[in-house]
Amino acid sequence: MLTVSKLIPQGKGLAKVLLARAATVELDWDVRQKSRFDATDSTGRVLGVFLPRGTVVRGGDVLVAEDGSFVVVQAAAQSVLRVTHCSNHGTPFDLLRAAYHLGNRHVPMELHPDHLHLEPDHVLADMLRSMHLIVTETQAPFEPEGGAYGSAHGPGAHSHGHAHHGHSHDHDHAHDHDHDHGHNHSHNHQHAEGHNHAHGDGCGCDHHHGH
Repeated sequence: MLTVSKLIPQGKGLAKVLLARAATVELDWDVRQKSRFDATDSTGRVLGVFLPRGTVVRGGDVLVAEDGSFVVVQAAAQSVLRVTHCSNHGTPFDLLRAAYHLGNRHVPMELHPDHLHLEPDHVLADMLRSMHLIVTETQAPFEPEGGAYGSAHGPGAHSHGHAHHGHSHDHDHAHDHDHDHGHNHSHNHQHAEGHNHAHGDGCGCDHHHGH
């Protein structure tokens, strides 16, 4: 077994030609949030990974083995719930609302402009469908936001962390006026599409709850 005790976030500072020749290892999210695990790389070597406690490994990170060789981490595809807004009965703002509710429950989420990814959970899936969102299970790499994990590295971890500290009041006040406009915009959309709501089928969202 080859011991690994060092990680270089996103291979920073390493030449691309070195990384292109390096072995790779595919790890799902369950393994990548552990600091100690065994894995087998693309060359068949068994790796014994011992990283500082609390380390979260991301796709694109580089593990450094005891013999000095590099192993590039790839985020393995796994079962995830893909959440999108229903264009017939809602607006993209519904995704923002969903992220807010999931965040209150400390649910690990991967955020994209037009969809969310989270680990399969039928209770959460039912809640999201009741909010007129479309929830489908698919296979994809899972890279949740880093803010909920103290030692998570990368730009996401820093920007997310600041949002929870000294800037929260500023955001609330700064967006008072914008919120009114955003609310009216969303409200108009709901009314404009209200007639389609009762009759549209096949989108996958729950139609038993009215706006």
